[in-house]
Amino acid sequence: MERVRFYQTGTFTVGNRLLAPEQRSVQASGERHNAITSGHRACQGCGEALGARYAVDAALRATQGRLIATNATGCLEVFSTPYPETSWQLPWIHSLFGNAAAVATGVAAALRAKGRHDVRVLAQGGDGGTTDIGFGCLSGMFERNDDVLYVCYDNEAYMNTGVQRSSATPPAARTATTPAVGADPGNVFGQGKDLPRIAMAHGIPYVATATVADLRDLEAKVERAMGLHGARYLHVLVPCPLGWGAASFDTIRLARLAQESGLFPVFEARDGEVVGVAKIRRRVPVEDYLRPQKRFAHLFAPTRRDDVLAALQARADAHIRRYGLVDDPGVAR
Repeated sequence: MERVRFYQTGTFTVGNRLLAPEQRSVQASGERHNAITSGHRACQGCGEALGARYAVDAALRATQGRLIATNATGCLEVFSTPYPETSWQLPWIHSLFGNAAAVATGVAAALRAKGRHDVRVLAQGGDGGTTDIGFGCLSGMFERNDDVLYVCYDNEAYMNTGVQRSSATPPAARTATTPAVGADPGNVFGQGKDLPRIAMAHGIPYVATATVADLRDLEAKVERAMGLHGARYLHVLVPCPLGWGAASFDTIRLARLAQESGLFPVFEARDGEVVGVAKIRRRVPVEDYLRPQKRFAHLFAPTRRDDVLAALQARADAHIRRYGLVDDPGVAR
C-alpha cells in the first residue's frame, strides 16, 4: 500500500512531507518529542513559545530524549508552568532569574559524578535573565567551559514584568522605561550588549545566532551544538507581539525582516572565530522592519525622524560589513 502524501503550502513550520524522512525538519516529523505541549499560556503569536519548542525538540532528538533543562524566571517559565501545572515533557528545573547557567552547571557536574555521560544539559532564559541578571553566572559557565548548551530567547526587553528595557533592547525602541518623549525618544544609542560576540570572546567551542523564521537553520545549529562538549551558546531572536506592538500573525515575518535588513546578523562561530554566516537573500531597508512595530512608531509620526532611521540603517550596514552578509554591500533596495 502506498503511503499517503501530505501537501502543505505557505508554511515554514511543519515542512514538506514529500521529502524523505531523513530530510524533514524535526517539527515535520511525527516522531518529534513535543517538548512544550499544549495548555501553556503564551500570548497568541509568541515567538518565545515557538523558539523554545523548536530548540528543545531539536535537542531532544539529538540526545535521543536524554536531556535535562534548566529555565530562568521569565515569560517562558511563567506561561509554561502555572503552579501546579506544566507544559514541559522532559525533566525541567526552574531556577532563579539570574542563575540558570549556574544551576545547569551543577546538574552537569552531578551527572558527571554519577557517571551519566549519556545525559546532556540545556539551560534557557530570556534576554533579561541572560544579558543582564544572569550575565555573571553565564560568563562563569563560559570561562569554566562547562558542558552546557545555553539558549537565549531574545525578545529585546523584560516582557514578563511590563516591557522594561534590557541590555538587548535596540536603540530608539520604546519601552516602559525608555518612553518616546524628548529630543531623543526611545532607547538611547551606545548602550547594551552584543552577547554573541561577548560569548565568542570567551573562546568557547560554539556560538551561534538564529531566528524563528528559519526553522531548519535553528534546528541544525542545535544539533551541531549538541554534538559538541563544553560551553555552547545559541542566541535566538523571538519577536514579542505584545512588547513590540506588532500583529500576532507577523512574528515570523518580523524575524525574517530583522535578518534581511542586517539588524540581526545570523552566523555561527567555533572557538571564538566566525565559521559561517546566513547570507541575506533579499536585502531590505531597516524601515521595512521598523514600520510594523508600534515600539518604533515615534520614528514615523507625528514627525519623521530621518536622522534616527539613518543611524539605525548605519547600524545594520555595519553588521552586514562585519559578517559579510551580502555579496554586494551597496545600499538596501
